[in-house]
Amino acid sequence: MDSIFTKIIKKEVPAYIIEENDKFIAFLDVFPLAKGHTLVVPKQQVDYMFDMEDQLLADLHVFSKRIAKAVEKVVSCKRIGTAVIGLEVPHTHIHLIPINQISDIDFSREKLKFSEEVMNNILNEIKANL
Repeated sequence: MDSIFTKIIKKEVPAYIIEENDKFIAFLDVFPLAKGHTLVVPKQQVDYMFDMEDQLLADLHVFSKRIAKAVEKVVSCKRIGTAVIGLEVPHTHIHLIPINQISDIDFSREKLKFSEEVMNNILNEIKANL
């Protein structure tokens, strides 16, 4: 069964897509912990990250780095924190989260909600910094 991310990849579900290529897609999280919270997803649906082929796993991190550097230019933060939890959606994904302190990456915190206008502004700023 297709995950929500596969549906985004197939353009069956709308998303704020930052960048994609033949292997990966990056898009803004619609339930973010911080402004610029981004998800990076392989287009091949693999549930568990460590079941991915070695080269695909390595390439996922390199693709994530490019996106993280763009987010970092747009959102004031000390770092882009990364998280891979792998329980909420059965499709490997990396969270890229602008952080200033360790508690900024606490997934038990209440998620933020931004208007469509704000999301599009964030999206356009990140894309302009790729």
